Amino acid sequence: MTLFGISDFGLFCLAVLLLNATPGPDTAYIVGRSIAQGRGAGLVSALGISLGCCVHAVASALGLSAILAASATAFSIVKLAGGAYLIYLGIRMLLAKPAGSIETAALQKSRPLKKIFWQAVITNVLNPKVVLFFLSFIPQFVRTDSPQKAAAFLLLGLTMAAISTVWNSGTALLAGTLARRAGRNLRIKYWLERTVGAAFIALGVKLALTKT
Repeated sequence: MTLFGISDFGLFCLAVLLLNATPGPDTAYIVGRSIAQGRGAGLVSALGISLGCCVHAVASALGLSAILAASATAFSIVKLAGGAYLIYLGIRMLLAKPAGSIETAALQKSRPLKKIFWQAVITNVLNPKVVLFFLSFIPQFVRTDSPQKAAAFLLLGLTMAAISTVWNSGTALLAGTLARRAGRNLRIKYWLERTVGAAFIALGVKLALTKT
């Protein structure tokens, strides 16, 4: 594919697919929502993650990602905010009432999917590793003599978002289905939710300690 100076497009798609197969904050968020609130919440989370990727794609095309990565202060603010947000979500899951209680059922039923969607967007946008990915990985598939580098960055970023949507939606459906079966045993569901909450906290700490 030579559109906009893009090279090895097939290899890029394969690399993105493998990247999605590697567990990270985005996967943890999707799995966590699928386990706690079902497949619908997981699918909405997958769409939110994809929108976050689109935000990164536009930012990289405009050069904003480069500015962020070049500024130690800005990078630190983003990574600390992203880490703190994941830790906050993890703590909320750990402190949630046991599955099956009347209060938990009412909360999960009333929690709007719109809120879950935007939480997923924030989780992705505040992940500095995604910023570094766009700046270090995507340029390898754009010819140095391309007169339309911004368009190439945008197209590759949107392609990544599309592939992520498919992969993450499958992850949400699988996790939601398994959680539904496990949900018949409230004790198993209880520990699944606590495990995901602890994973959120661990990922948040790891994200906050990310170095440029």
